[in-house]
Amino acid sequence: MLSNLDRRIFGIALPSIVSNITVPLLGLVDVAVCGHLGSIDADASMPSSYYVGAIAVGGMLFNIIYWMFGFLRMGTSGETAQAWGRRDLHGVSLLLFRSLLLAVVLALVLMLLSPIVRECALWYISPEPQVANLARTYFNICIWGALPSLGLFALNGWYIGMQNSRIPMFVAIGQNLLNILCSLLFVYVVDLRIEEVAYGTLLAQWMAFAIAGVLCLRYYRRLWHRPDFRLPALGTMLRQALSPRSESNRQNISLFLRTLCLIVVHFMFIAAGAAQGSVELAVNTLLMQLFTMFSYFMDGFAYAGEALVGKAIGAANGGLCRAVVRRLFQWGGGLAILFVGLYAIGGESFMSLLTDDITVLDAVSRYRHWTLLLPICGVASFLWDGIYIGATSPRLMLWSMAISMSLFLAGYYLLIPIYGNHGLWIAFLSYLACRGMVLTVTRGKIFP
Repeated sequence: MLSNLDRRIFGIALPSIVSNITVPLLGLVDVAVCGHLGSIDADASMPSSYYVGAIAVGGMLFNIIYWMFGFLRMGTSGETAQAWGRRDLHGVSLLLFRSLLLAVVLALVLMLLSPIVRECALWYISPEPQVANLARTYFNICIWGALPSLGLFALNGWYIGMQNSRIPMFVAIGQNLLNILCSLLFVYVVDLRIEEVAYGTLLAQWMAFAIAGVLCLRYYRRLWHRPDFRLPALGTMLRQALSPRSESNRQNISLFLRTLCLIVVHFMFIAAGAAQGSVELAVNTLLMQLFTMFSYFMDGFAYAGEALVGKAIGAANGGLCRAVVRRLFQWGGGLAILFVGLYAIGGESFMSLLTDDITVLDAVSRYRHWTLLLPICGVASFLWDGIYIGATSPRLMLWSMAISMSLFLAGYYLLIPIYGNHGLWIAFLSYLACRGMVLTVTRGKIFP
Protein backbone atom coordinates (compact mmCIF):
# COMPACT_ATOMS: atom_id res chain seq x y z
CA MET A 1 0.00 0.00 0.00
CA LEU A 2 1.50 3.32 -1.07
CA SER A 3 1.70 6.09 1.48
CA ASN A 4 0.68 9.65 0.71
CA LEU A 5 4.35 10.54 0.26
CA ASP A 6 4.83 7.64 -2.17
CA ARG A 7 1.85 8.80 -4.21
CA ARG A 8 3.30 12.32 -4.38
CA ILE A 9 6.67 10.95 -5.50
CA PHE A 10 5.16 8.74 -8.20
CA GLY A 11 2.73 11.49 -9.23
CA ILE A 12 5.76 13.50 -10.35
CA ALA A 13 8.18 10.71 -11.27
CA LEU A 14 6.00 8.62 -13.59
CA PRO A 15 4.90 11.44 -15.96
CA SER A 16 8.52 12.64 -16.02
CA ILE A 17 9.72 9.16 -17.00
CA VAL A 18 7.20 9.08 -19.85
CA SER A 19 8.39 12.53 -20.98
CA ASN A 20 12.03 11.40 -20.88
CA ILE A 21 11.32 8.31 -22.95
CA THR A 22 9.67 10.41 -25.68
CA VAL A 23 12.69 12.74 -26.00
CA PRO A 24 14.77 10.54 -28.37
CA LEU A 25 11.77 10.18 -30.68
CA LEU A 26 12.20 13.70 -32.04
CA GLY A 27 15.58 12.87 -33.53
CA LEU A 28 14.57 9.30 -34.36
CA VAL A 29 11.63 10.45 -36.50
CA ASP A 30 13.83 12.78 -38.54
CA VAL A 31 16.43 10.03 -39.03
CA ALA A 32 13.78 7.50 -40.07
CA VAL A 33 12.21 9.87 -42.60
CA CYS A 34 15.56 10.98 -43.99
CA GLY A 35 16.65 7.37 -44.23
CA HIS A 36 14.16 7.00 -47.08
CA LEU A 37 14.68 10.32 -48.81
CA GLY A 38 17.30 8.87 -51.14
CA SER A 39 14.75 6.53 -52.63
CA ILE A 40 12.41 9.36 -53.58
CA ASP A 41 15.06 11.90 -54.53
CA ALA A 42 15.32 12.45 -58.27
CA ASP A 43 19.02 13.25 -57.82
CA ALA A 44 20.77 9.88 -57.78
CA SER A 45 23.91 11.49 -56.40
CA MET A 46 22.15 12.08 -53.06
CA PRO A 47 21.63 8.69 -51.42
CA SER A 48 19.86 8.28 -48.09
CA SER A 49 23.18 8.11 -46.24
CA TYR A 50 23.78 11.80 -46.99
CA TYR A 51 20.44 12.78 -45.50
CA VAL A 52 20.93 10.59 -42.43
CA GLY A 53 24.42 12.00 -41.96
CA ALA A 54 23.09 15.56 -42.20
CA ILE A 55 20.44 14.85 -39.57
CA ALA A 56 23.04 13.19 -37.34
CA VAL A 57 25.35 16.22 -37.55
CA GLY A 58 22.57 18.78 -37.13
CA GLY A 59 20.84 16.84 -34.37
CA MET A 60 24.06 16.36 -32.42
CA LEU A 61 24.83 20.07 -32.67
CA PHE A 62 21.40 21.09 -31.36
CA ASN A 63 21.61 18.50 -28.59
CA ILE A 64 24.87 20.05 -27.38
CA ILE A 65 23.56 23.61 -27.63
CA TYR A 66 20.32 22.93 -25.81
CA TRP A 67 22.02 20.70 -23.25
CA MET A 68 24.18 23.67 -22.22
CA PHE A 69 21.05 25.75 -21.60
CA GLY A 70 19.52 23.12 -19.32
CA PHE A 71 20.03 25.51 -16.39
CA LEU A 72 16.86 27.28 -17.54
CA ARG A 73 14.91 24.22 -16.40
CA MET A 74 17.01 23.21 -13.39
CA GLY A 75 17.43 26.73 -12.05
CA THR A 76 13.72 27.43 -12.32
CA SER A 77 12.34 24.27 -10.71
CA GLY A 78 14.09 24.54 -7.34
CA GLU A 79 13.35 28.22 -6.80
CA THR A 80 9.74 27.78 -7.89
CA ALA A 81 9.24 24.79 -5.58
CA GLN A 82 10.58 26.76 -2.62
CA ALA A 83 8.41 29.78 -3.42
CA TRP A 84 5.39 27.46 -3.73
CA GLY A 85 6.28 25.89 -0.37
CA ARG A 86 6.27 29.38 1.21
CA ARG A 87 2.93 30.07 -0.54
CA ASP A 88 4.58 33.07 -2.17
CA LEU A 89 2.28 33.33 -5.19
CA HIS A 90 3.76 36.65 -6.31
CA GLY A 91 7.24 35.12 -6.25
CA VAL A 92 6.02 32.08 -8.18
CA SER A 93 4.65 34.33 -10.93
CA LEU A 94 7.78 36.46 -11.11
CA LEU A 95 10.00 33.39 -11.37
CA LEU A 96 8.14 32.20 -14.45
CA PHE A 97 8.24 35.57 -16.20
CA ARG A 98 11.88 36.11 -15.32
CA SER A 99 12.82 32.66 -16.64
CA LEU A 100 10.88 33.23 -19.86
CA LEU A 101 12.53 36.63 -20.33
CA LEU A 102 15.94 35.07 -19.87
CA ALA A 103 15.03 32.31 -22.34
CA VAL A 104 13.98 34.89 -24.94
CA VAL A 105 17.20 36.89 -24.57
CA LEU A 106 19.41 33.79 -24.75
CA ALA A 107 17.50 32.50 -27.78
CA LEU A 108 17.98 35.81 -29.61
CA VAL A 109 21.71 35.80 -28.81
CA LEU A 110 21.98 32.19 -29.99
CA MET A 111 20.21 32.97 -33.28
CA LEU A 112 22.44 36.02 -33.79
CA LEU A 113 25.58 33.94 -33.31
CA SER A 114 24.24 30.89 -35.14
CA PRO A 115 26.31 31.35 -38.36
CA ILE A 116 29.52 31.33 -36.32
CA VAL A 117 28.38 28.35 -34.23
CA ARG A 118 27.32 26.44 -37.35
CA GLU A 119 30.51 26.97 -39.32
CA CYS A 120 32.81 26.25 -36.36
CA ALA A 121 30.94 23.01 -35.69
CA LEU A 122 31.06 21.91 -39.34
CA TRP A 123 34.76 22.76 -39.51
CA TYR A 124 35.44 20.65 -36.42
CA ILE A 125 33.29 17.68 -37.50
CA SER A 126 34.44 17.89 -41.14
CA PRO A 127 31.69 15.86 -42.83
CA GLU A 128 31.61 15.24 -46.57
CA PRO A 129 30.75 18.39 -48.58
CA GLN A 130 27.30 17.07 -49.58
CA VAL A 131 26.50 16.17 -45.98
CA ALA A 132 27.80 19.54 -44.78
CA ASN A 133 25.54 21.40 -47.20
CA LEU A 134 22.48 19.41 -46.13
CA ALA A 135 23.38 19.85 -42.45
CA ARG A 136 23.76 23.59 -43.04
CA THR A 137 20.27 23.71 -44.55
CA TYR A 138 18.80 21.72 -41.66
CA PHE A 139 20.54 23.92 -39.09
CA ASN A 140 19.48 27.21 -40.74
CA ILE A 141 15.83 26.21 -40.41
CA CYS A 142 15.87 24.52 -37.02
CA ILE A 143 17.74 27.40 -35.35
CA TRP A 144 14.44 29.30 -35.46
CA GLY A 145 13.25 26.78 -32.89
CA ALA A 146 15.69 28.12 -30.31
CA LEU A 147 13.09 30.37 -28.72
CA PRO A 148 10.38 27.72 -28.20
CA SER A 149 12.98 25.14 -27.12
CA LEU A 150 14.53 27.37 -24.46
CA GLY A 151 11.08 28.67 -23.52
CA LEU A 152 9.96 25.08 -22.93
CA PHE A 153 12.94 24.56 -20.61
CA ALA A 154 11.74 27.49 -18.50
CA LEU A 155 8.10 26.37 -18.55
CA ASN A 156 8.90 22.73 -17.75
CA GLY A 157 11.13 23.74 -14.85
CA TRP A 158 8.36 25.96 -13.53
CA TYR A 159 5.78 23.20 -13.88
CA ILE A 160 7.97 20.76 -11.94
CA GLY A 161 8.48 23.36 -9.24
CA MET A 162 4.70 23.65 -9.06
CA GLN A 163 4.55 19.85 -8.46
CA ASN A 164 3.03 19.30 -11.89
CA SER A 165 4.86 16.95 -14.27
CA ARG A 166 1.71 15.92 -16.13
CA ILE A 167 1.60 18.97 -18.38
CA PRO A 168 5.23 18.52 -19.55
CA MET A 169 4.38 14.88 -20.28
CA PHE A 170 1.35 15.77 -22.40
CA VAL A 171 3.33 18.48 -24.20
CA ALA A 172 6.22 16.08 -24.95
CA ILE A 173 3.85 13.45 -26.33
CA GLY A 174 2.01 16.08 -28.40
CA GLN A 175 5.28 17.46 -29.74
CA ASN A 176 6.39 14.05 -30.95
CA LEU A 177 3.04 13.28 -32.58
CA LEU A 178 3.10 16.64 -34.35
CA ASN A 179 6.66 16.06 -35.49
CA ILE A 180 5.78 12.65 -36.92
CA LEU A 181 2.69 13.93 -38.73
CA CYS A 182 4.34 17.07 -40.11
CA SER A 183 7.49 15.30 -41.32
CA LEU A 184 5.53 12.52 -43.02
CA LEU A 185 3.11 15.02 -44.57
CA PHE A 186 5.79 17.33 -45.91
CA VAL A 187 8.03 14.60 -47.30
CA TYR A 188 5.64 11.95 -48.59
CA VAL A 189 2.50 13.92 -49.46
CA VAL A 190 3.87 17.30 -50.51
CA ASP A 191 6.94 15.49 -51.95
CA LEU A 192 9.52 17.81 -50.43
CA ARG A 193 13.02 17.23 -49.05
CA ILE A 194 15.23 17.74 -46.01
CA GLU A 195 14.10 21.36 -45.71
CA GLU A 196 10.62 20.18 -44.91
CA VAL A 197 11.87 17.59 -42.44
CA ALA A 198 13.40 20.54 -40.62
CA TYR A 199 10.19 22.55 -41.00
CA GLY A 200 8.25 19.65 -39.49
CA THR A 201 10.53 19.65 -36.44
CA LEU A 202 10.36 23.44 -36.20
CA LEU A 203 6.56 23.50 -36.38
CA ALA A 204 6.34 20.82 -33.69
CA GLN A 205 8.61 22.87 -31.40
CA TRP A 206 6.53 26.02 -31.78
CA MET A 207 3.25 24.16 -31.35
CA ALA A 208 4.54 22.44 -28.19
CA PHE A 209 5.62 25.78 -26.73
CA ALA A 210 2.23 27.30 -27.59
CA ILE A 211 0.37 24.38 -25.99
CA ALA A 212 2.51 24.60 -22.83
CA GLY A 213 1.82 28.34 -22.63
CA VAL A 214 -1.93 27.97 -23.18
CA LEU A 215 -2.15 25.28 -20.49
CA CYS A 216 -0.22 27.54 -18.14
CA LEU A 217 -2.67 30.38 -18.73
CA ARG A 218 -5.60 28.00 -18.37
CA TYR A 219 -4.67 26.17 -15.16
CA TYR A 220 -2.78 28.93 -13.33
CA ARG A 221 -4.81 31.95 -14.36
CA ARG A 222 -5.26 33.07 -10.75
CA LEU A 223 -1.56 33.96 -10.68
CA TRP A 224 -1.51 36.33 -13.65
CA HIS A 225 -2.98 39.39 -11.96
CA ARG A 226 -0.07 39.49 -9.54
CA PRO A 227 2.93 40.60 -11.67
CA ASP A 228 3.22 44.26 -12.71
CA PHE A 229 3.36 44.36 -16.51
CA ARG A 230 3.96 48.10 -16.82
CA LEU A 231 7.11 49.09 -18.72
CA PRO A 232 9.22 50.18 -15.69
CA ALA A 233 8.43 46.93 -13.89
CA LEU A 234 9.28 44.88 -16.97
CA GLY A 235 12.56 46.76 -17.30
CA THR A 236 13.41 45.96 -13.69
CA MET A 237 12.51 42.33 -14.22
CA LEU A 238 14.70 42.17 -17.32
CA ARG A 239 17.68 43.71 -15.48
CA GLN A 240 17.25 41.16 -12.70
CA ALA A 241 17.01 38.34 -15.23
CA LEU A 242 20.28 39.39 -16.90
CA SER A 243 22.27 40.61 -13.90
CA PRO A 244 25.24 38.29 -13.23
CA ARG A 245 25.17 39.46 -9.60
CA SER A 246 21.71 38.11 -8.89
CA GLU A 247 21.61 34.94 -6.83
CA SER A 248 19.52 33.19 -9.48
CA ASN A 249 22.05 33.85 -12.22
CA ARG A 250 24.93 32.86 -9.97
CA GLN A 251 23.15 29.55 -9.59
CA ASN A 252 22.58 29.40 -13.35
CA ILE A 253 26.29 29.95 -13.97
CA SER A 254 27.13 27.09 -11.59
CA LEU A 255 24.64 24.84 -13.39
CA PHE A 256 26.05 25.90 -16.78
CA LEU A 257 29.63 25.09 -15.72
CA ARG A 258 28.47 21.78 -14.27
CA THR A 259 26.87 20.93 -17.62
CA LEU A 260 30.11 21.77 -19.43
CA CYS A 261 31.96 19.31 -17.17
CA LEU A 262 29.31 16.71 -17.96
CA ILE A 263 29.72 17.30 -21.70
CA VAL A 264 33.51 16.99 -21.41
CA VAL A 265 33.22 13.58 -19.73
CA HIS A 266 30.71 12.19 -22.23
CA PHE A 267 32.55 13.42 -25.30
CA MET A 268 35.90 12.16 -24.04
CA PHE A 269 34.21 8.81 -23.43
CA ILE A 270 33.04 8.75 -27.05
CA ALA A 271 36.42 9.97 -28.33
CA ALA A 272 38.29 7.28 -26.38
CA GLY A 273 36.11 4.57 -27.90
CA ALA A 274 36.62 5.98 -31.40
CA ALA A 275 40.39 6.11 -30.90
CA GLN A 276 40.43 2.37 -30.12
CA GLY A 277 38.68 1.44 -33.35
CA SER A 278 35.24 1.07 -34.85
CA VAL A 279 34.43 -2.11 -32.91
CA GLU A 280 35.12 -0.55 -29.50
CA LEU A 281 33.21 2.57 -30.52
CA ALA A 282 30.21 0.46 -31.51
CA VAL A 283 30.44 -1.57 -28.29
CA ASN A 284 30.54 1.52 -26.09
CA THR A 285 27.67 3.11 -28.02
CA LEU A 286 25.51 0.02 -27.58
CA LEU A 287 26.34 -0.46 -23.90
CA MET A 288 25.66 3.20 -23.17
CA GLN A 289 22.10 2.64 -24.35
CA LEU A 290 21.60 0.63 -21.17
CA PHE A 291 22.86 3.56 -19.12
CA THR A 292 20.55 5.89 -21.05
CA MET A 293 17.54 3.66 -20.30
CA PHE A 294 18.41 3.69 -16.60
CA SER A 295 18.89 7.47 -16.64
CA TYR A 296 15.39 8.03 -18.05
CA PHE A 297 13.88 6.31 -15.03
CA MET A 298 16.20 7.85 -12.45
CA ASP A 299 15.66 11.34 -13.84
CA GLY A 300 11.95 10.91 -13.10
CA PHE A 301 12.71 10.37 -9.41
CA ALA A 302 15.25 13.20 -9.53
CA TYR A 303 12.48 15.52 -10.76
CA ALA A 304 10.34 14.35 -7.84
CA GLY A 305 13.23 15.30 -5.58
CA GLU A 306 13.43 18.77 -7.13
CA ALA A 307 9.74 19.41 -6.59
CA LEU A 308 9.16 17.84 -3.17
CA VAL A 309 12.44 18.78 -1.50
CA GLY A 310 12.15 22.34 -2.79
CA LYS A 311 8.60 22.66 -1.50
CA ALA A 312 9.56 21.21 1.90
CA ILE A 313 12.51 23.60 2.24
CA GLY A 314 10.32 26.54 1.22
CA ALA A 315 7.86 25.54 3.94
CA ALA A 316 10.78 25.18 6.42
CA ASN A 317 9.72 21.58 7.04
CA GLY A 318 12.99 19.77 7.67
CA GLY A 319 11.25 16.57 8.77
CA LEU A 320 9.37 16.27 5.49
CA CYS A 321 12.53 17.07 3.54
CA ARG A 322 14.41 14.20 5.20
CA ALA A 323 11.45 11.87 4.73
CA VAL A 324 11.38 12.65 0.99
CA VAL A 325 15.12 12.00 0.70
CA ARG A 326 14.87 8.67 2.54
CA ARG A 327 11.95 7.51 0.43
CA LEU A 328 13.61 8.57 -2.82
CA PHE A 329 16.67 6.51 -1.97
CA GLN A 330 14.55 3.51 -1.00
CA TRP A 331 12.71 3.57 -4.33
CA GLY A 332 15.86 4.49 -6.26
CA GLY A 333 17.87 1.70 -4.64
CA GLY A 334 15.17 -0.83 -5.46
CA LEU A 335 15.05 0.40 -9.05
CA ALA A 336 18.83 0.11 -9.36
CA ILE A 337 18.73 -3.51 -8.16
CA LEU A 338 15.91 -4.21 -10.64
CA PHE A 339 17.96 -2.82 -13.52
CA VAL A 340 21.00 -4.86 -12.51
CA GLY A 341 18.81 -7.97 -12.71
CA LEU A 342 17.35 -6.95 -16.06
CA TYR A 343 20.80 -6.27 -17.52
CA ALA A 344 22.13 -9.58 -16.20
CA ILE A 345 19.22 -11.59 -17.61
CA GLY A 346 18.29 -9.74 -20.78
CA GLY A 347 21.33 -7.63 -21.64
CA GLU A 348 22.61 -9.92 -24.39
CA SER A 349 19.16 -10.23 -25.95
CA PHE A 350 18.77 -6.45 -25.97
CA MET A 351 22.17 -6.04 -27.65
CA SER A 352 21.17 -8.53 -30.35
CA LEU A 353 18.13 -6.37 -31.09
CA LEU A 354 20.36 -3.37 -31.70
CA THR A 355 22.83 -5.10 -34.00
CA ASP A 356 23.41 -8.42 -35.78
CA ASP A 357 27.14 -7.83 -36.29
CA ILE A 358 28.80 -10.93 -34.82
CA THR A 359 32.11 -9.13 -34.27
CA VAL A 360 30.45 -6.38 -32.26
CA LEU A 361 28.30 -8.83 -30.27
CA ASP A 362 31.38 -10.92 -29.38
CA ALA A 363 33.13 -7.76 -28.20
CA VAL A 364 30.06 -6.70 -26.19
CA SER A 365 30.27 -9.92 -24.17
CA ARG A 366 33.77 -8.94 -23.01
CA TYR A 367 32.61 -5.62 -21.57
CA ARG A 368 29.01 -6.28 -20.59
CA HIS A 369 29.85 -6.93 -16.92
CA TRP A 370 30.66 -3.24 -16.51
CA THR A 371 27.04 -2.36 -17.29
CA LEU A 372 25.92 -4.31 -14.22
CA LEU A 373 27.72 -1.70 -12.12
CA LEU A 374 26.16 1.30 -13.90
CA PRO A 375 22.92 1.38 -11.83
CA ILE A 376 24.79 0.81 -8.56
CA CYS A 377 27.38 3.52 -9.23
CA GLY A 378 24.91 5.98 -10.73
CA VAL A 379 21.81 5.86 -8.53
CA ALA A 380 23.07 8.24 -5.83
CA SER A 381 24.33 10.84 -8.30
CA PHE A 382 20.97 11.04 -10.09
CA LEU A 383 18.92 11.32 -6.91
CA TRP A 384 21.23 13.82 -5.19
CA ASP A 385 21.23 16.00 -8.31
CA GLY A 386 17.46 16.36 -8.06
CA ILE A 387 17.58 16.92 -4.31
CA TYR A 388 20.29 19.58 -4.58
CA ILE A 389 18.40 21.36 -7.37
CA GLY A 390 15.34 21.48 -5.13
CA ALA A 391 17.53 22.85 -2.37
CA THR A 392 18.94 25.46 -4.82
CA SER A 393 22.52 24.36 -4.07
CA PRO A 394 24.09 24.17 -7.54
CA ARG A 395 27.53 25.25 -6.30
CA LEU A 396 27.87 21.99 -4.40
CA MET A 397 26.72 20.17 -7.54
CA LEU A 398 29.42 21.98 -9.52
CA TRP A 399 32.11 21.03 -7.01
CA SER A 400 31.03 17.39 -7.04
CA MET A 401 31.06 17.36 -10.83
CA ALA A 402 34.48 19.06 -11.01
CA ILE A 403 36.00 16.57 -8.56
CA SER A 404 34.40 13.63 -10.38
CA MET A 405 35.52 14.91 -13.78
CA SER A 406 39.07 15.20 -12.43
CA LEU A 407 38.89 11.60 -11.28
CA PHE A 408 37.62 10.56 -14.72
CA LEU A 409 40.45 12.42 -16.46
CA ALA A 410 43.00 10.76 -14.19
CA GLY A 411 41.57 7.35 -15.04
CA TYR A 412 41.35 8.32 -18.70
CA TYR A 413 45.05 9.06 -19.01
CA LEU A 414 46.37 6.44 -16.57
CA LEU A 415 44.15 3.40 -17.11
CA ILE A 416 43.37 3.39 -20.83
CA PRO A 417 47.03 2.93 -21.89
CA ILE A 418 47.21 -0.10 -19.56
CA TYR A 419 43.77 -1.70 -19.73
CA GLY A 420 42.36 -0.28 -22.96
CA ASN A 421 38.56 -0.10 -23.12
CA HIS A 422 38.26 -1.74 -19.69
CA GLY A 423 40.23 1.21 -18.30
CA LEU A 424 37.78 3.61 -19.93
CA TRP A 425 34.83 1.91 -18.25
CA ILE A 426 36.61 1.90 -14.87
CA ALA A 427 37.20 5.65 -15.25
CA PHE A 428 33.56 6.29 -16.17
CA LEU A 429 32.16 4.20 -13.32
CA SER A 430 34.53 5.90 -10.87
CA TYR A 431 33.27 9.26 -12.08
CA LEU A 432 29.64 8.23 -11.50
CA ALA A 433 30.31 6.82 -8.02
CA CYS A 434 32.39 9.85 -7.03
CA ARG A 435 29.54 12.24 -7.89
CA GLY A 436 27.21 10.38 -5.57
CA MET A 437 29.76 10.10 -2.76
CA VAL A 438 30.71 13.80 -2.78
CA LEU A 439 27.06 14.86 -2.70
CA THR A 440 26.37 12.37 0.09
CA VAL A 441 29.20 13.81 2.18
CA THR A 442 27.94 17.39 1.74
CA ARG A 443 24.24 16.59 2.23
CA GLY A 444 24.12 18.24 5.66
CA LYS A 445 24.48 21.67 4.06
CA ILE A 446 21.15 21.54 2.23
CA PHE A 447 18.65 20.70 4.99
CA PRO A 448 16.84 23.49 6.89
